[in-house]
Order: sequence, then C-alpha cells, then structure tokens
Amino acid sequence: MDRAALFDVDGTLTDTNHLHITSWWEALRQAGHHVPMHAVHRAIGLPGEDLLDHLLGEDRDHSGDARLSAGHDTLYATYFDRLPAFESAAELLGALSKAGWKVLLVTSATDRELKALRQAIGAEDAITDTATSDDVEQGKPAPDPVRQALELAEVPSGRAVYVGDSVWDMKAACRAGVAAVGLLCGGIPGADLEEAGAVAVYRDPADLLACLGDSPFSWVPA
Repeated sequence: MDRAALFDVDGTLTDTNHLHITSWWEALRQAGHHVPMHAVHRAIGLPGEDLLDHLLGEDRDHSGDARLSAGHDTLYATYFDRLPAFESAAELLGALSKAGWKVLLVTSATDRELKALRQAIGAEDAITDTATSDDVEQGKPAPDPVRQALELAEVPSGRAVYVGDSVWDMKAACRAGVAAVGLLCGGIPGADLEEAGAVAVYRDPADLLACLGDSPFSWVPA
C-alpha cells in the first residue's frame, strides 16, 4: 500500500513565518488595529479569515476583512523573489519520495504564494500534489485539509504522517487520525506542539532528515 508524507509549508519547509507576522502586523496597523506581534505569531497557520477572527474576534465588523487580507498579500508579495527554504527541506522531501512516499503539501497559501514557496523549496520532482484551504470548507485546525490530502494521495490515515510547525497543524492532523510531527523552526515551543498532539518534535527539516530512520515515518511499513 502507498504511504503519504504530508507537509505544512510556511514555518515547516520555508523560513517565512516572521515575514507573514510582519505583513499581517503592518496591514492591521494601517487599518487602525494595534495587535502585538506575538499574538500574530500564534495565529500564523490559520487561513486569513480565521486568523482575523482569532486576532480581532468573531463578533466584529467584517467589512474590512478583504482589505486587510489584500494588504497582507501585497506586503508579503514583496518577498516572493527571496523566500528562504530551511536547510535540507528539499533533501527531506527527496529522501521520502525516493523511499516510496507520496509527498503532499498541505497549506493555507494562495496560488501565487504557493508558486513562490515551491520555487524556494526546489523539490518539484518529489512533490506529488498539494491540498490548500481553497479546496475545503474549513482550514486548519479543522481536519478538512488533511483529509483532502489523504483523498488526493488515495491513502488511509494510518498510512500517513503529517509534519507541521503550529498547534493548528497538530490539531488538524490529530482530528484526521494522522500521526503529527512537530518542528520547532516555526517558533512555537515543543511543549505546545506536544499538547496539541505531536507524537514527536524535531528542530527543523535537517534534524528530521537526520533522524528519519527512527522517526514516526519508520512506524509505517513499506
């Protein structure tokens, strides 16, 4: 049977969380919302509308949401030509692909963002497919994006491993019945990732690659 390696992108394979934080903070500031950056950081990984609900509250005037999201997208786009991938991100995806895993990206990124992120990672030959929040009714921490990835891979939840950097990633994977692996490179403490359901935590893609033979990926037989 096939196996699926599911990966979040921002903060997991690419060192882009703080670029998102700055872009959201500035878009919010320009609209008159004073939200501390640490609060924005904790919300990264949620789809745009859910991120704004998390930061500004659901019982609010939503008429400015499109402008806020557009502001973030415009600011973040200025980094597209220099988005940094984490060390060994491409090698990790390549190693899993060569070992017979279907490698899928599970992300809230827009199509333009995703194109730039994939170019930054540089592992096109290893990537089987992508599941985005546009494909489902609810984004992370709902299980919908992970389940969508499983459907694309045609793999049951017990034959998959999900790697992410946020509590939203861990919760989405657990709710979909998939083993969740946390990475610290997104800036979220390991204890928080474990509390959200991570079965193992590594520093970054390079650390996971070095430990691959003893990681949760080794729990799923070929």
